[in-house]
Amino acid sequence: MRCDVSDVEQTLIPAQRRRLIREYLEIHQIARSSTLSDLLKASEATIRRDLEYLEMQGIVERTHGGAILSQRLPKEPAYAHSAQAHPEEKRAIGRAAAMLVEDGDTVFLNSGTTTTEVLRNLRSRTDLPNLTLLTSNVTAALEARDAPFEVILLGGTLRPRSNSVAGRFAIDMLKQVYAKKCFVGVDGISLKYNITTPSSAEAEIAAVMIERTRGLAVVVADHSKWGVVSNFEMAKIDQIQVLVTDENLSDDARSQLEGRSVEVVVASREFEPEGFLKLRAEQEKPNAVVLQDS
Repeated sequence: MRCDVSDVEQTLIPAQRRRLIREYLEIHQIARSSTLSDLLKASEATIRRDLEYLEMQGIVERTHGGAILSQRLPKEPAYAHSAQAHPEEKRAIGRAAAMLVEDGDTVFLNSGTTTTEVLRNLRSRTDLPNLTLLTSNVTAALEARDAPFEVILLGGTLRPRSNSVAGRFAIDMLKQVYAKKCFVGVDGISLKYNITTPSSAEAEIAAVMIERTRGLAVVVADHSKWGVVSNFEMAKIDQIQVLVTDENLSDDARSQLEGRSVEVVVASREFEPEGFLKLRAEQEKPNAVVLQDS
């Protein structure tokens, strides 16, 4: 005999339901309210109240029709450690992102293991003799020794942990240039908390790169960055036009990002860069900032 939901609800007190919701999210990362309602035999209104409570505690981030686990990243991972995480996905993302670059572009590239993969794929192309690439990524710059295009390594303070440069000299160099495209590696993506990183220095570099880009602002990030929140904001979601990611990003996450006008490019699927770039060229970038140098 089927139990009435209102009767079964009484068998779990709120603390028990919330613990089970948290355990479910720790396994699945994402959940719909309807799914939790069925699993816990509780009404969706009850589940929504539980999710509101968990969000106030910083445990989850509510989304349309459900929630994702809110994962904190308070400390910047070492470059070598990051390079070991999801290497196949990063290589695929690098290949797809590099296809967005056209000859004659001026491109910004920030630090990170995924942006290094973008550089590796650009380096192997022979159709970009007029590309100019400016980067804070020391690893990428060293690997571009034989690149068939111009590579400019920003000045600034060396950051060994991320194999990058940052600080006032780097910022001043960036403020002398407008780019056609920028490719930004990130540590966290959240609809509520935006694009984040544990390093204030890296956040500042990325923010200026995006601000000085008059074309596509592209985030390159594997699925594990979804729902992660760190200390410093690099950009608002609405400042990003494209996310290049892997096929393990959930359909729900994709639809929510697309609802915020972010084009999601899945690296492992067939991708037509020519048609995509033509379409984007016809659309005026809504968040372009034209700065007046003093």
